[in-house]
Amino acid sequence: MRELTYIARRTVEWREAPDPRLQSDGQAIVAPMAATSCDVDSSILAGHGFIDPPFALGHECVARVVETGDAVTTVAPGDLVVVPWSINCGTCERCRAGLTAHCTAVPYMAMYGAPIGGAWGGLFSDLVRVPYADAMLVPLPAGLDPVAMASASDNWSLAWRLVAPHLKDRPGARVLVVARGSIGLYVCDIARALGASDVLYVDPDPEHRTLARAFGAATAETLDPIPQGYDIAVEATGRVDQLALAVKSLTPEGMCESAGNHFRPGELPLLDMYLNGVTLRIARDNVRAHIPDALALAASGKVAPEKVVSRVIDWEDLPTALPEKHLKPVFVRADD
Repeated sequence: MRELTYIARRTVEWREAPDPRLQSDGQAIVAPMAATSCDVDSSILAGHGFIDPPFALGHECVARVVETGDAVTTVAPGDLVVVPWSINCGTCERCRAGLTAHCTAVPYMAMYGAPIGGAWGGLFSDLVRVPYADAMLVPLPAGLDPVAMASASDNWSLAWRLVAPHLKDRPGARVLVVARGSIGLYVCDIARALGASDVLYVDPDPEHRTLARAFGAATAETLDPIPQGYDIAVEATGRVDQLALAVKSLTPEGMCESAGNHFRPGELPLLDMYLNGVTLRIARDNVRAHIPDALALAASGKVAPEKVVSRVIDWEDLPTALPEKHLKPVFVRADD
């Protein structure tokens, strides 16, 4: 089989690798059918990652189940499934608590798309082994388009978690979104669908702002702090200065969720945060726990994740098209 391999800044190529094989009766082999790049992939391709190449890329896809072990009960060959980005067993204490990104059955930070916590391969590959099929794989609900939901492995479900639980606790809250890509746009769509009274989307990209307005958000190119302006803030830029502006705009006891990959250091206004009673969460997402709820919202018809898909591209064009700048390209291959 082939796996798409990151070899240098803005450079990827197909490389041959052995076909994955079942190593226990609880595993599955899947074939990605609709895969997309995450904001982390964009940072890696731009040369801002912290892991030296080469390694297999990709951690967001909808896949077709090819083979299952005898003990697998939740999926069967032929099923379309969401493959979560992190490797998790589903049975350890942390997994049972929903902390699937911190599973104790595998090395720390085990994931697809980067050789962290072991070499698990990437989801831009012809075939992928899933070590805990029942725990990890989530059947795609009937009627949902694999292209629209290619990001359910990470960004779509992460966006749900960034805002949906907080809006449940704070109905009608005002939401600030400071972003540079798909996560923030998904948040705009989800926040409006779940009853946010006001959504402001901040992004220097005019095309992104146009899409955010289609989701009912007000937009701005840059952010001047709006003291006590928003109940919930979501930062998805990876820039500490933007995170600082977001927390300065919160109401007393406001909540800020940071989904940015902060590879570079910076300073936060800690005294202001202390005086205002800000809660800040910076975290990788325990995505497996949220995928079912995020898919249910997508199936409800209240949201339109397909609008964020910027281009649909043939699987064979991955080496040339992935390094190009796109908001949310989805790479698809024929379903034989």
